[in-house]
Amino acid sequence: MVTIRDVAKRSGFSVTTVSMVVNDSPGAQRISPSTRAHIWNVARKLGYRPNLFARSLRSQRSQSVGVIVFDLTDSYCTQILRGIENHLRRAGYFSVIADLQDDPSEFLRALDMLVGRRVEGVVTIANPDYLTPKLLSEFVDRKIPAVAIGEGLEGSPLGSVSVDNEAAGRLAFQHLYDYGHTRMAFIKGPRMLVDGNLRFRGFETSARDASINLDPRLVVEIKGRNSTYVEGCQLTDELLKSGVDFTALVAFDDLTACAAIRALTKAGKRVPQDCSVVGFDDVPSSAFYNPPLTTVHQLLETQGELGAEMVEDAIQAAIDKRPVVPKCRKVSPKLIVRESTCPVSRI
Repeated sequence: MVTIRDVAKRSGFSVTTVSMVVNDSPGAQRISPSTRAHIWNVARKLGYRPNLFARSLRSQRSQSVGVIVFDLTDSYCTQILRGIENHLRRAGYFSVIADLQDDPSEFLRALDMLVGRRVEGVVTIANPDYLTPKLLSEFVDRKIPAVAIGEGLEGSPLGSVSVDNEAAGRLAFQHLYDYGHTRMAFIKGPRMLVDGNLRFRGFETSARDASINLDPRLVVEIKGRNSTYVEGCQLTDELLKSGVDFTALVAFDDLTACAAIRALTKAGKRVPQDCSVVGFDDVPSSAFYNPPLTTVHQLLETQGELGAEMVEDAIQAAIDKRPVVPKCRKVSPKLIVRESTCPVSRI
């Protein structure tokens, strides 16, 4: 391993001078730019790599942020994670990822692992199935700067970032209503997921404001903890067998919407000519489905960047011994119109 002493010997400068340069310490600013450039040039030629472990011991900082993900294979999580990584990289932090693999009982073990690796803060991608008030209190009790992404935590000691889910529901309704649809079905998310309930509330409120009566027989709910393709197909079959005609269907998320399209097609229904379909999330694959899916974009990468920025601010506040007032930031959703919806007049 190439050391600072090796760089000092080859460059002709003292170990102290080289150390200040390669560690970018405040004293390095007193060293001329040409000297700093020479030292770095020598260091690169020798293949010098900073000892991050030793540096963290000296500074008492790990420059790392823990990220708790409920399911790393879920495209919802991966898009938020991309946003988190984008900001942390620019800010000089690296992430330590803990994947719960959709097992709520793993949360405390994951948090213990992150604390054991001396992360300076934690971003958790929220799933209300595991992010209970008791678990949220763990961050406060351990004095860990933390932010939750995916659920608004108004009144909580933690900061949070979420999409305005009621506005998302209103966007879905208004798009279909503008296309002339009045007989609409809705597949609600699991009852324990707050975002699904808020989406339906926004949809239902907009229908009421437009004097549209939603037939309760056309509103079904996902029974599992999370959406699955299989249950999306089953619930769509249930709607088709209800005997109540509908010209549009809104699904809790893109996975359920794609499953609905499959079930409708299998039943001989053309999408969108016989039934328009709208999803939520705008996962990458939704643009390539057949037909490409109209969906409500949640700006997941933006949520990730905001969450990482907030936890960075909280970490700095802890270093400066300043109080932190938790913020609850909401992003506005955006409707993405593709080929799975069309005006009812074409049916």
